[in-house]
Amino acid sequence: MSDIHFGTDGWRAIIGEDFTEENVRRVIGAAAHVFAQDVAGAVHDTPQGMATLGTLYVGHDCRQDAHAYAQIAAEVAAAHGFRVKLTQDYCPTPALCWSVAHDPEAVGGIMLTSSHNPAEYLGVKLRMADGGASPKEFTDRVEAAMDADEVSPLDDADAPTRTICEAVHGHGSAACAGAGTVEEVDLMAPYLAALRTLVDVDAIRAAGLRVVVDPLYGAGRHYLADLLRDMGVDVVEINNACDPTFDGLHPEPIPPWVDRGLAKVRELGYDALFINDGDADRIGAGDRQGNFVNPHRIIALITQHMVDRGASGRVVSTITASALLDRLCRKLGLELVSTPVGFKWIYGEMERGGVMVGGEESGGIGLPEHVKERDGLLMALLLTEMMAQTGKDLGTLVAEMLDDLGHLEFARRGLTVTDEQMERFRSQTIPTFAPAEICGKQVVGEDRRDGVKFLLEGDAWVMMRPSGTEPLVRIYAEAETTEEVEALLDWAQGVVEQ
Repeated sequence: MSDIHFGTDGWRAIIGEDFTEENVRRVIGAAAHVFAQDVAGAVHDTPQGMATLGTLYVGHDCRQDAHAYAQIAAEVAAAHGFRVKLTQDYCPTPALCWSVAHDPEAVGGIMLTSSHNPAEYLGVKLRMADGGASPKEFTDRVEAAMDADEVSPLDDADAPTRTICEAVHGHGSAACAGAGTVEEVDLMAPYLAALRTLVDVDAIRAAGLRVVVDPLYGAGRHYLADLLRDMGVDVVEINNACDPTFDGLHPEPIPPWVDRGLAKVRELGYDALFINDGDADRIGAGDRQGNFVNPHRIIALITQHMVDRGASGRVVSTITASALLDRLCRKLGLELVSTPVGFKWIYGEMERGGVMVGGEESGGIGLPEHVKERDGLLMALLLTEMMAQTGKDLGTLVAEMLDDLGHLEFARRGLTVTDEQMERFRSQTIPTFAPAEICGKQVVGEDRRDGVKFLLEGDAWVMMRPSGTEPLVRIYAEAETTEEVEALLDWAQGVVEQ
């Protein structure tokens, strides 16, 4: 049996290797077991008059056999006594999350996706009753359920129901046996209708905007482009075929995977390029000159725009956030909260309340008033609204912001490391390495909550952290010039690979 662990946001594996029907059944069975424990006593009636443990939503992205795996997940969850609503077709993760959050009988969601990972991967994300990311405590319990073999044998269709009913209700399966149902539903129409209510459609329609949309063959394909077209935007969509190989691209909205989109927007001279990742919960962008607009700048633009719309509250971002956001929040008088990497930590702050916007360096940005989760489609709509209301293209908005706050450049690298290098990095570098100076800049602070981050004079910084989902160490740097950033990354790479 494979050793299955949940990383920063879910479990991911290569299709046909560790991502198999058997392992999907193990993971979903364990997740259903934990969901059921948390809704003990909250039995719901179905339209058929049978008692269930509530509703679980199941969605999937555009990867190979994703719908077939989603059907397996739905069947397993139903066998455990849940009423399951299975998406009719591929859907973005935020669509699943929004659907869960707006169904009072929903106890959670299961998304079959591998997000930004290469095409050969698939995975499972778990979502809570409010649509937010499952916290570590929840996924630890799911792992424990698998490790303790608490989930019943896969070849006994009645055993999962017996196990759950005994665990939850203290008796056999009479109350729940056969109660689970699977219903295929349209998750997209209600979600897309909700997105329309969150922006000024009249202003967008009157602005005569032109944009390029690049879904990177992922679950946002057609949805964002058609939504913008319906609002009167002239849209050219690329990389939108039904191709589970993603034509060799990684569905991650950062260079070099966004180069086609940047070339297209430069060729056409359109107002902006919007890019989504494999499950459309992240956003990247480009301007009409073909310059990449990184998520740091997008988060700052969205924060300013929300204040301009009259919103208020805390801003939450991860440890990898740009100093640009700190400068903006100080200017606007907003409290900025820093968390470890992973939107589940931002979700934790959203649960506490008072959050206006939460975002991470990887491009996941969310508004808790919409749903406590990232939404790449909504962020594209908000940037479109911002352009429409100001009469400025995206590049002009970025340039004016940098002129106001100061110019900072950012880059990151992913370093594939050996087991020996990873062990040394985890056991020695993270806890003990403490240079006084890096690349001629004095170290003025450090943060070891997630890897190790060194704060340098002049708002520069460099960070090294192990990936939660891959055999990688990611290194990040920010400084006033690209030359300084590259020097800092070279230094960090030397530390990791020593």
